Amino acid sequence: MTGEPSDHPVVKDHETDTCLVKEVDLTVPKTDDPTMPVLTFRMWVLGIATCVILSFVNQFYWYRTEPLTIGSIAAQVATVPIGHLMARTITDRVFFRGKRYEFTLNPGPFNIKEHVLITIFANSGAGSVYATHILSAVKLFYKKELAFLPAFIVMLTTQILGFGWAGFFRKFLVEPGEMWWPSNLIQVSLFRSLHENEKRPKGGTTRTQFFVIVMICSFAYYLFPGYLFQILTTVSWVCWINRKSVLVNQLGSGQNGLGLGSFGLDWSTIASYLGSPLASPWFATANVAVGFALVMFVMTPLTYWNNVYRAKNFPLYSMELFKADGSSYNTSAVINSKFQLDKVAYEKQGHLYMSTFFAMTYGLGFATLSATVVHVMLFHGRDILDKAKGVFWGSDTKKVDVHTRLMRVYKQVPMWWFLVIFFLNLALIFFACLYYADTLQLPLWGVALACSVAVAFTLPIGIISATTNQVVGTIISVIVYQVTAWVLMESIPNLCNTALLPKDSQWKCPMDHVFYDASVIWGLVGPQRIFGNLGVYSSINYFFLIGAILPFLVWLAHKCFPTKTWIKKIHLPVLLGATAMMPPASAVNYTSWLLLAFLSGYVVFKFYPEAWQRYNYILAGGLDAGTAFMSVFLFLGLQSSGVSLNWWGNSGEGCPLATCPTAPGVVVADCPVFS
Repeated sequence: MTGEPSDHPVVKDHETDTCLVKEVDLTVPKTDDPTMPVLTFRMWVLGIATCVILSFVNQFYWYRTEPLTIGSIAAQVATVPIGHLMARTITDRVFFRGKRYEFTLNPGPFNIKEHVLITIFANSGAGSVYATHILSAVKLFYKKELAFLPAFIVMLTTQILGFGWAGFFRKFLVEPGEMWWPSNLIQVSLFRSLHENEKRPKGGTTRTQFFVIVMICSFAYYLFPGYLFQILTTVSWVCWINRKSVLVNQLGSGQNGLGLGSFGLDWSTIASYLGSPLASPWFATANVAVGFALVMFVMTPLTYWNNVYRAKNFPLYSMELFKADGSSYNTSAVINSKFQLDKVAYEKQGHLYMSTFFAMTYGLGFATLSATVVHVMLFHGRDILDKAKGVFWGSDTKKVDVHTRLMRVYKQVPMWWFLVIFFLNLALIFFACLYYADTLQLPLWGVALACSVAVAFTLPIGIISATTNQVVGTIISVIVYQVTAWVLMESIPNLCNTALLPKDSQWKCPMDHVFYDASVIWGLVGPQRIFGNLGVYSSINYFFLIGAILPFLVWLAHKCFPTKTWIKKIHLPVLLGATAMMPPASAVNYTSWLLLAFLSGYVVFKFYPEAWQRYNYILAGGLDAGTAFMSVFLFLGLQSSGVSLNWWGNSGEGCPLATCPTAPGVVVADCPVFS
């Protein structure tokens, strides 16, 4: 683990002074101090505390209409003064001196490695457990009973199981310098600014001073989009031209339409679904921009206004499920007493439909899967083969990255640890599926199939996304996530029920609605009746073929024109998967994100590289931290007590007809009927 300069012995890499990725070379130090204490008392106390707090807060916000994720950066900043305070006040007495179990509660100054581990703990609570959606779907949408223990087993095993085969792929996904995880550079830069001594440049600020200034400004500014002037979250000025025109509303709405001209002046709008735009490399931003434009401005308009799949019977953009006549699909009417599909009732109600935009995003999801496999085989196949030779036959000849060599000072986690985690989790899953068969309804062959698919896609998707986590914090966060979700489900009336909640309710659960729709499509009704020979959307399966062909064409173009470096930057998995977060993300989340990502990753990085190196990631961290702190302050101080401001600045984006259908004769409340 790279660290700060100190008085301790420092290991420096002399073989090379460069990294494989320029952004890493500019941000991550190439020195390390192996003598720094790491597993300290204060690390465990602060790590567990931040994990518990963030898990609770993020699960609490998860059900809200505008879900807000409090990232680990907030904990990263908050724990610095506490860590230094503990270093000054806790006794440095050595217990069991001279014994095998000798230890001290205070080994010295609070250091960067302790801080990194605390932040890793916090990161386990900085989001949500995906399996929480299962709880929400069963208890809130299907209205079925679900006991606490089987729900806990599902959440725990789905979070921990992947660590098993993570060990198998670490040679491919962790050690290579190409696996650089762009978003992590924000925290690396912030760690350095918080721990390294720095001289203030003449006429400028240190990185720490700059971070504090940005955080304070972000904290103060979020009072406006977060409470006083909420229209700043989505400025859809095109709708103001003619609020009574469905077409104008569809074109201009940033929340429920194509988002032409729409933008957000709210950091939570910009970074809520795609992460910080300041962490995105330019080639990735360009691919996301092309993919987003392809979906929003080509595929969706063409399919909608040509009435493909009866598109005009439904909203242009929606995450809901519909009947053919445009009315909402009554899912409860097609479920029998065994919690299975009632085929007679399904035939009576008719085929299940979705908005054409929703259907297109499913198609692009299919294309992304096949494109990911083909892209990795064509562009990374030789690297994978060379690395495999090194793993199994010790013949890996590829040059090792500087940071990988620095890490070789430390003992690696033995492979049998990963095997134990994997098989213990597998045994627990088998037990749950057999003992709670009526509740979980998952046969053992289903477990085997799920594990096989996950293992098959770990390497290609891991190369694309390069993500990580840790076990202890994950277990703690699972417990807190489930308890919090359980309490909210029992205490908030009509949680997630948009039909019974007021229009301005903060508990509409957009993320859980998308998961519920997916559970209906892939679980209750089944893909055969949606995308198969019995469904309306069978032609969408051609996207699998399209996704497999397109990377091959890019690879051929690269081979034919090897001097054209921009060709290799065409990254089909990123391009085709650009809209993977839509829904629940909307156009305004993308347009605002793309603008800032372009300014940071291209303009500043290319023309002002020194400023980018010094301030880019610090700026991102300050914006995250300030927004997070103010959002918690607003909720605890005002919104939880029902204190709100009712005026036109808080009345929404001003596109009331964006969700209206345009097919003749379709009747929807508050919408004009076309003839």
